[in-house]
Amino acid sequence: MSTFLELGLKESIIKALTDLGYEKPTLIQEKSIPKIIDSNQDLKAFAQTGTGKTAAFSLPIVELADENDLSTQAIILSPTRELAVQIGKNIEDFSKYLPSLKVCTVYGGSSIEQQIKQLKKGAQIVVGTPGRTVDLIRRRALKLGKVKWLVLDEADEMLNMGFKEELDKVLEATPESKQTLLFSATFPKEVEAIAKNYMTDPAEISSGQKNQGSDNVSHEYYLVTEKTRYPALKRVADINPNIYAIVFCRTRRETQEIADSLMKDGYNADALHGDLSQIQRDSVMEKFRKKNIQMLVATDVAARGLDVDNLTHVINHKLPDQIENYNHRSGRTGRAGNKGVSIALISRKERSRLTPIERILKKKFVHTSVPTGKEICEKQLFHLIDKVENTEVNDSEIKTYLPSIYEKLEGLSREELIQKFVSIEFNSFLSYYENAPDLNNLTTKENSRGRSTNDNMTRFFINLGRKDRLNPAKLIGLINEQNIGDKVEIGSIDILDTFSFFEIDKNYEGETLASFEINRPDFNGRNVNIEITKTDRGSGGRRRRGSSSGGGFKGRNRKKSTGEKSFSSKGFGRKREDRKNKRTSSVEGGSRKRRRG
Repeated sequence: MSTFLELGLKESIIKALTDLGYEKPTLIQEKSIPKIIDSNQDLKAFAQTGTGKTAAFSLPIVELADENDLSTQAIILSPTRELAVQIGKNIEDFSKYLPSLKVCTVYGGSSIEQQIKQLKKGAQIVVGTPGRTVDLIRRRALKLGKVKWLVLDEADEMLNMGFKEELDKVLEATPESKQTLLFSATFPKEVEAIAKNYMTDPAEISSGQKNQGSDNVSHEYYLVTEKTRYPALKRVADINPNIYAIVFCRTRRETQEIADSLMKDGYNADALHGDLSQIQRDSVMEKFRKKNIQMLVATDVAARGLDVDNLTHVINHKLPDQIENYNHRSGRTGRAGNKGVSIALISRKERSRLTPIERILKKKFVHTSVPTGKEICEKQLFHLIDKVENTEVNDSEIKTYLPSIYEKLEGLSREELIQKFVSIEFNSFLSYYENAPDLNNLTTKENSRGRSTNDNMTRFFINLGRKDRLNPAKLIGLINEQNIGDKVEIGSIDILDTFSFFEIDKNYEGETLASFEINRPDFNGRNVNIEITKTDRGSGGRRRRGSSSGGGFKGRNRKKSTGEKSFSSKGFGRKREDRKNKRTSSVEGGSRKRRRG
């Protein structure tokens, strides 16, 4: 393996890397850095999460940027605020001994006036989210006419979040002579399309096979029901006393509910999702990095940019809607040479969804039994004993108290003392799990029945299916085009051959029906009809009511929104442009809050 000096980096950068503890480049850094330094050719790079992608594209830019020219020479686009901030901070660290090199990070949720002031002072490198970058271009505060490098980081996620239009606008503002660098952890067809449309004869490098999971991560699944999903999550935490994990959920509501339940039950947990303010998000992330939080419950988008090397577990409370996102999730653990475990909590009917993920990972999921109460108590007990054994005694601090303590406990034998000591710490676990059911028996009434997590959703029928070339992303786009509401959440989506089902936040049930009735949309030349469906619990079948196109629909007055109508691009839904900082899309319960920067 090469050294950073052999890759062509100057002494001031290597000194900064040494301060940061960087010793040798990773494989993606070893391949990317000289390629960018020695060539103007566009570059398409695949690297799994946690392999050092940020340094791979930013170090050569820091090396080549002209410190004496204050104009923007590099624009780096990132899908989320958190990731943009992380990249900006990394570049500041890399350029620690290059005082004239300035970095400006721009993103929504923060004062645009302050960012404009910073840009006016000059910044050779700008890191930004697509929406805020476009806002600054429109205000003529960000000028990209002298840009030499355009970096699209996490390009797959930018597409998933519906930022194609913003990418187009940024590209229009940059010169054709620039070098475009596309970095992604996965390479679905849409990312290949970006490369084809935005790049000229790009070179391709990889630190592993495309879309394949890390070798340091093992993959397990637990079979659960809706009722046992949360108890199983707690048992995973209890059987791993030193757990340091991200728990992934699909919607903001689900994320907050699970985090609240964990905190109420005494776990060191908190939530990270798009409804939190930037100050709240920063506070949660800081506590998580310091390990004051052991379990971070997060949505896929909110977790982007979390640069944590020592995660023990990634737990999929629900599987992601898009297969590639599982790879992103599991890549949060098993980083920097550490081993990690990715766990999926799934129902029986979800088991088939593991097969396409296994094909991508080139690994098999291992079916693991949900830990029993007895197993958890045994693990916790010996964890406690290990803690006691390894505790350092501070003689000077307790010395004066020891005679009184010895006198008070002199009537107890060694065995009695150990028993009492263990009981103080351990009685709560014993009582909690004393009569705990076996969660692996899915056929019992106790485990199989219970409140569904979709009680807050209304299920709709739509007269489109696979034969109409409908997919989840296109359905999201169609729903978003109806301008139903700024924060409406879309739940699960089931695409069948000739018709489909989708869920909407029940608070928007009337608005959904009214919007489809007023707009009367068509899809590939077909009139679109939707109806509310209800499950007949007695028969197990479904019945529909409230058609949006005649039939049982009883009209409800609702003014049609004015302004530019939304559209769908590459299958990813878009909201109206005038909705600043409030973009929402989701697939099968996975909500995404898309922000303008």
